[in-house]
Amino acid sequence: MRSRQVLRLHAAHRDDIGDLVTRRPLPGPGLAHLDPFLFLNHHGPQVYPAGNRGLPFGPHPHRGFETVTFILEGQLSHRDSGGHESVIRAGGVQWMTAGSGLVHAELSPESFKRSGGPLEILQLWINLPARLKMTKPAYVGLEAGDVPSVAFEGGTLALVSERWDSIEGPISPLADIRLMLVRLRAGGAIDIPVAAGRTIFLYSVTGKAEVGGTLVPEHHLAELGADGDGVSIRSATETLILFGHGAPFGEPIVSHGPFVMNSREEIVEAVQDYQAGRFGGL
Repeated sequence: MRSRQVLRLHAAHRDDIGDLVTRRPLPGPGLAHLDPFLFLNHHGPQVYPAGNRGLPFGPHPHRGFETVTFILEGQLSHRDSGGHESVIRAGGVQWMTAGSGLVHAELSPESFKRSGGPLEILQLWINLPARLKMTKPAYVGLEAGDVPSVAFEGGTLALVSERWDSIEGPISPLADIRLMLVRLRAGGAIDIPVAAGRTIFLYSVTGKAEVGGTLVPEHHLAELGADGDGVSIRSATETLILFGHGAPFGEPIVSHGPFVMNSREEIVEAVQDYQAGRFGGL
């Protein structure tokens, strides 16, 4: 396998939300998006005291894309105007298709607010192509036991929407987006095949690893070149990487807060539909 090379590294910048520690590598000063990947918030790691107020993400709308939330530590409750509701714990994943539009809330369960504890969450926004932006909203909540874990000599893979050997992740995305968490022990290594033409998403959550021979520090997003048929990762320390890939859509991206569409006119329509109550409510 010929590994793709790192073109640029993008450090996650601190942008705390109240008392919630938040780092954001995408979008950033040198990278507006990584088609079809739009946005990543890395919340935590931190420890909440007993009697805390919990997460601040009360009811808010979305249209035109999908959110994938990895609960690395702690708990996260989900409610949306489509009638979906769940509490997902450490090791679990929430995959929400906003599509034509919904209102949802991501909050801490009452038990977490009473007792406190560690919290670390990744939320990735993934674009939908124009033909799917008005698809019916959907939601899947996965607990840790629902996500297949594949062991290899240097670590483990948590497959969310990826296939490894004969094992398939539980999510079948609308737009063939592949996602997994890669955990490497110190000195571990893995070669991940990725077909030509697909955009690779690689964010170092903790630790540091060499990617195609370039050191990727903790809290950095690696922008990779197009040459090669995969990615070679070698860990210098115990490392956790959010890894994904997908075919770029090559379409105009117009965003306004929680709406991501293909034109300004569609953004105006999304705002009007939300204000008119067409997204439903909680």
